[in-house]
Amino acid sequence: MTVTSPMENLEGKVAMVTGASRRIGRETALGLARHGADLVITARSARDEIEGVAEEVRALGRAAAVVMGDVSDPADARRMADEARAAHGRLDVLVNNAAIRRQVPFLEMSPEEWREIHAVILDGAFLMSQAVLPAMIEGGGGTIVNIGGMTAHTGAKARAHVCSAKAALIGLTKAIAVEFADSGITCNCLVPGKIGGPRSATSGGSPEAGGEILVGREGAIEEAAGMIVTLCLPHARFMTGQTVHVSGGLYLP
Repeated sequence: MTVTSPMENLEGKVAMVTGASRRIGRETALGLARHGADLVITARSARDEIEGVAEEVRALGRAAAVVMGDVSDPADARRMADEARAAHGRLDVLVNNAAIRRQVPFLEMSPEEWREIHAVILDGAFLMSQAVLPAMIEGGGGTIVNIGGMTAHTGAKARAHVCSAKAALIGLTKAIAVEFADSGITCNCLVPGKIGGPRSATSGGSPEAGGEILVGREGAIEEAAGMIVTLCLPHARFMTGQTVHVSGGLYLP
């Protein structure tokens, strides 16, 4: 591993990435490891996949702990945070990546389907942040990155539950940034645009989003994850409460 500058160095730091078994979560974990962080990576059920990611982290020379659990369950969230801290003795970075994205026409959407999406995307970020923040405060500061969604800004058919949950993450991000700034905590929201590569069964396919991708292509998983990692590095400590779009110009705030 080569770290080119102290401002890009996460040596001695511990990062926790939820939903890290594949795609952006996996690549974010690997990117943080390349910059010197030890990892705690989580999944709800994909044990084999998440263990594979842990092995990839260890191959980079960093420690990796796997914690299984459901971010939408308050008891699980507290347990996962406790296990994460026990594994490495501290917690400095939290990336709230866990999500499910189903498609259901609005008039056919049941309250249960609505709540399922909000429970993982919004409640999960709330519960995991609440569980991890005491360790960050005790350690003198930390970084939280919430993973937003393009459709929260553009809208999408059959995704009212996803659009609203991801939009609410922006408010949660700002609230955490304001309330914990004095404790040395930064919190930002990273919004990936259309990202290529294999998708999980719960991704629901690519939602409709208005406009064109100005750079003329979908983004690579590494490009989205690379910006998440950037928000976790020391040189990003002056940035908090912000929503950052990585969309190739598909959406211009």
